[in-house]
Amino acid sequence: MDKIAVLIPCYNESKTIEKVVTDFARALPEAVIYVYDNNSSDGTDRIARQAGAVVRYEYQQGKGNVIRRMFREIDAECYIMADGDDTYPAEFAPKMAEKILERHVDMVVGDRLSSTYFTENKRPFHNFGNSLVRKSINVLFHTDIKDIMTGYRAFSYQFVKSFPVLSKGFEIETEMSIHAADKNMFVENVVIDYRDRPQGSESKLNTYSDGMKVLLTIAKLYRTYKPLGFFGTLAFALTMIAAILFAPIVVTFAKTGEVPRFPTLIGCGFILMSAIQAFFSGMILQTISQKNRQDFEMELHRIRVQFDEMR
Repeated sequence: MDKIAVLIPCYNESKTIEKVVTDFARALPEAVIYVYDNNSSDGTDRIARQAGAVVRYEYQQGKGNVIRRMFREIDAECYIMADGDDTYPAEFAPKMAEKILERHVDMVVGDRLSSTYFTENKRPFHNFGNSLVRKSINVLFHTDIKDIMTGYRAFSYQFVKSFPVLSKGFEIETEMSIHAADKNMFVENVVIDYRDRPQGSESKLNTYSDGMKVLLTIAKLYRTYKPLGFFGTLAFALTMIAAILFAPIVVTFAKTGEVPRFPTLIGCGFILMSAIQAFFSGMILQTISQKNRQDFEMELHRIRVQFDEMR
């Protein structure tokens, strides 16, 4: 088992990967640096190997797939995850590792948004998207993570081995944040500097398509982790629709004693039945979710025993 493992997922980062590897080797000389190449065609793997990294491969395209492979294959007391594009300064890694090793934090978030991100990043829709995602998750999941989509994080062994990776692409950071919030993981933020990509290095993130995937991921995970909130909101919306349609019928009946719009009345009944079904579905799924949390706590205990045996 490694003391500290630096995990760097890469796809065509030949212009920056050598500097990233050497910077982390200088900042954390005791760490093992792993570069996972994700079908690069520009020699990223060769350059990383020459710089001193342990190079491995993931052939399923997508950052989520790469992180799934990393988390399965590597055992370490502390994991530092960063991108290979040289946007995250390595000098903050020792402080993040210290929180994992000394304070027993489960996830440390490298917070770009509280420092230089909005001035360094030249893509305004990325700035808006990061703010929107941060606000949405903190409100929906009652947490205080300062930067939801940062790729610079540190993890404990317990977090890595208990995190079910479902996302295939850039939604993975959002999934990590929601998992930590839902499972009451110990999370701390470390404010880091952020620098934009150097000239000639291109982002693999598509502002619109990947942004939409992130928002859909939030909605799906809210349905999974907070079913009563999700289906309760749906039930409330359906009840309001039924009430709006039913109100004119009641007014007409009060004035004339007649119900001239039977199809609308029948439709209101079906909509109200759907609302009731949604509400009780949410209650049942909330009970199942609570049982899953209890099972998860027992799984954490098993992982802790395994960790102590491996040390």
